[in-house]
Amino acid sequence: MNRLISMDSLRNCLEGVVPSGIATSSPDGTPNVTYISQLMYVDQDHVALSFQFFNKTRENILANPQATVLMMDPDTAARYRITIRYLRTETSGALFERMKAKLAGIASQTGMTGVFRLLGADIYRVLAIEALPGRELPPAEIGPALLPALRRSVDALRECRSLDGLIDTFGSCLERHFALDHQMLLMVDEGGQRLYIVASRGYASSGAGAEIPVGVGVIGVAARERTPIRIIFPAAEYAYGRAIREQIEKGELADELETEIPLPGLAEPSSQLAVPILAGERLMAVLYIESDQQCRFGYDLEDALVALCAQVGFAMCALQSTTGEEGAAPAAPAAVGQGAALRVRHFGRDNSVFLDDEYLIKGVAGAILWKLLREHADSGRSEFSNRELRLDLGLKLPELCDNLDARLILLSRRLADRCEHLRIEKTGRGRFRLALARPVVLEGEG
Repeated sequence: MNRLISMDSLRNCLEGVVPSGIATSSPDGTPNVTYISQLMYVDQDHVALSFQFFNKTRENILANPQATVLMMDPDTAARYRITIRYLRTETSGALFERMKAKLAGIASQTGMTGVFRLLGADIYRVLAIEALPGRELPPAEIGPALLPALRRSVDALRECRSLDGLIDTFGSCLERHFALDHQMLLMVDEGGQRLYIVASRGYASSGAGAEIPVGVGVIGVAARERTPIRIIFPAAEYAYGRAIREQIEKGELADELETEIPLPGLAEPSSQLAVPILAGERLMAVLYIESDQQCRFGYDLEDALVALCAQVGFAMCALQSTTGEEGAAPAAPAAVGQGAALRVRHFGRDNSVFLDDEYLIKGVAGAILWKLLREHADSGRSEFSNRELRLDLGLKLPELCDNLDARLILLSRRLADRCEHLRIEKTGRGRFRLALARPVVLEGEG
């Protein structure tokens, strides 16, 4: 292999913007040349080809595993020829799901939606790379320089001392240093089956509290497989909002998905990237970015965000396990504003809370709010601590990874979105205040 050229430097050729051609031969030497739907980067020594149906190329490869691929850089028109050898076919897992999502975008771009159906990802070893002669254009610099952006972001995140601060700083870094205007951060719930939005930027509404099941759309697949999912052409079936709506219409999520909180997001995203945020093997959250421009997110941006999300994942884990509070907060009386009473209804079956008949929140966050309001009604107190919530068996927090801090952040942001009369205000490390601008009337059911 020519060591001056590597697959790492040729990843732009593998985006599917310009179809690649593959040449194979039968055992008797009869050649066959055709275009391929997708050639995908695996690592510096391996690529993957999509297996969609049994054709002459597939027949030849199984009998004679060596092939030659001609590919072109869509920006510079540089051409390269690689020699590859078939190793195996994967029909599930992270690589298969990445290829499936990317193929859906290519199929949509070429008018082949419904025709392309991935049966497997064929893995090949790269044996040789050759640059072919011809006129080339100079490479174009698109977007911010990624290494400086990554370094500045890591420096900023290192200063964070709370989960709330970490979430806000992370979003600011993505917007300021990486020029990512449409983004959202979703935390994984206690059962590991759903993701809920805790922060977003670039949308008319934050969508705080909106849920996405693991395995649904580009975000859910990235969470399930613990792998980045990147699509650079419109792919309707991977637009998470549409994917969820379609499953609701089919009745598949009717009893599982809370639909009162609308999902933010672009109506028709042309580029999507979901990156799981991990702390070791533990899934903490998923970062999702999108754009209305095709080919907006490349391999290099994906690499940079994977590295940044690794830092965020361990920081989340550390901050959630370090609360720093001592004892319970004093039972200070709450200052309550004047005006008509705010009616708060609670349903015990799922801890859903409604304010004047409008849905607010459910689950652990709903149970926390109901506890705070009941404590206020009974004693007039307004000061609380994380520690006392963790010791409250009625909240039914899991013994491991209770994610309490994230739920408090969600509750605070959801209240800020939907109700100007109730607030959760941080007063210190592991301490917060319930602020009421109107009297409340509590109605508990179930």
